[in-house]
Amino acid sequence: MDYVKLGSTGLDISRLCLGCMTYGDPARGNHEWTLSEEQSRPLLRQAIEAGITFFDTANVYSDGSSEEIVGRALKEFARRDEVVIATKVHGRMRPGPNGAGLSRKAIMHEIDASLTRLGTDYVDLYQIHRFDHDTPIEETLEALHDVVKAGKARYIGASSMYAWQFATMLHVAEANGWTRFVSMQNYLNLLYREEEREMLPLCEAEGIGVIPWSPLARGRLTRDWDTTTERSQTDKFGRTLYARTADADRKVVEAVAAVAAERGVPRAQIALAWVLAQPVVSAPIVGASKQGHLADAIAALDIVLSDAEVRRLENAYVPHGVVGFQ
Repeated sequence: MDYVKLGSTGLDISRLCLGCMTYGDPARGNHEWTLSEEQSRPLLRQAIEAGITFFDTANVYSDGSSEEIVGRALKEFARRDEVVIATKVHGRMRPGPNGAGLSRKAIMHEIDASLTRLGTDYVDLYQIHRFDHDTPIEETLEALHDVVKAGKARYIGASSMYAWQFATMLHVAEANGWTRFVSMQNYLNLLYREEEREMLPLCEAEGIGVIPWSPLARGRLTRDWDTTTERSQTDKFGRTLYARTADADRKVVEAVAAVAAERGVPRAQIALAWVLAQPVVSAPIVGASKQGHLADAIAALDIVLSDAEVRRLENAYVPHGVVGFQ
């Protein structure tokens, strides 16, 4: 396993981050495809034994049960000071007007609830899951600053939003002397490259570490275009990400398949190698529901794509409408 700094911080992270949305009680929340705790534990152990130290979850994943499963597994399989635990806040966790969002009230309640479920005194990275249009930026940023100063989070990060929104938040934090975001968790893969226009240059200029979600486009880059899975058939959010450019997307998937066939490696390794090659990316967030998924992700670290291969992978791409911010 390789290790890098997260953006311009001194925090060392594994070059791959294990995304833990896959692990959660299937009876809780709306992800029918999640793995139970019994099914999840061998994969979490495999990740730790492979040298992965960076784990990302969120309070909303399977109604908090992802945090519970991950917290118990990491407590058993690793030392707390050797792992980097990231979680997120924004989505609805309770009924009522203050059960979601980024108000001071919501953040202060949710950080304590996440720490309880994770079984830890602090998280290493506390991220806002989306931009909150209904709460003043100053209120959110000061609350996050206080979470850090209280010792409940070491760093703060953000997730999918417009670059102008992120730039504004960075400016407001600096102007007030509040804790600065160190990472951006955004949607980036060969089927969706709109972040190259504004967000990636902003992150590079500001020293922000990029930790993309869904680097394999929810598996679409790893299989034939018409192949379906249980997740693809039930993932309502996933279906909103690929509806408008099917013909062009198919050509990208076919290019990945062709390059992988020529190299004699699985398609997942080629698609992930492309994300890893982006200079501003610190660590892509990979999901794993089978042991082979982690093996492919780790193998991708050793693949260096040629300029000609990169052109083949990128040439079929067409502009997409902005997705993933909701």
